[in-house]
Amino acid sequence: MTEYVVEFGKDGRRVEADGRLDAAAFHRNHEPIWAVLQPFLAGKSGAVLEAGSGTGQHVVHFARQNPDVTWWPSDFNDAHLKSITAWRAHARLGNISPPLRIDLSDPAWCPEMGGADGPGPLLAVVCANVIHIAPWAVAEGLFAGSAHYLRADGRLFLYGPFKHDGKHTAPSNAIFDSSLRAANAEWGVRDTADLETLAAGAGLKLRESFVMPANNLILVFERR
Repeated sequence: MTEYVVEFGKDGRRVEADGRLDAAAFHRNHEPIWAVLQPFLAGKSGAVLEAGSGTGQHVVHFARQNPDVTWWPSDFNDAHLKSITAWRAHARLGNISPPLRIDLSDPAWCPEMGGADGPGPLLAVVCANVIHIAPWAVAEGLFAGSAHYLRADGRLFLYGPFKHDGKHTAPSNAIFDSSLRAANAEWGVRDTADLETLAAGAGLKLRESFVMPANNLILVFERR
């Protein structure tokens, strides 16, 4: 069952002295998510940006699995950026870049994306559990930025709960959706059809989808 949204660091879980936060969802979903990412990334090199890294635990796990890829974490929340920085220092991995402060509602994302200090053309963008707890403008900016920064062979991996043809895939997702909209009218579980329309407008298309544990999906987009 999808869990209700509680801000990291305020959910009763331990906060380390260096600012490292711990997300309960990470311990459940990092392996299933990696199982989808790994076949695409195997044998490749380049830069992968995680949009909305949260605590930073996912990007550390992924970087350990594939040292040939340079991982670029990002977020907009100050506490998250501190946690990502702390997890990066704790992991001591050479293929994790310092986190970027990215506002996904801005299609340009951040100044570094277009400069020498940025990652350059992206092999992939990975975004987990973001667009349902953010205004629709964040989804718009995510797709617009991905279309602009992905390599010709790049992919956007989008993880979370989704509706299909206006219907929830499980009763628990319907309950979760209602709780999100009650907390913020701009939030909510997004419909795959709406995301496909958004992708088409940005020059992307849905390539495939994967059924994940706890009534989640991974949607994979590529260039049209």
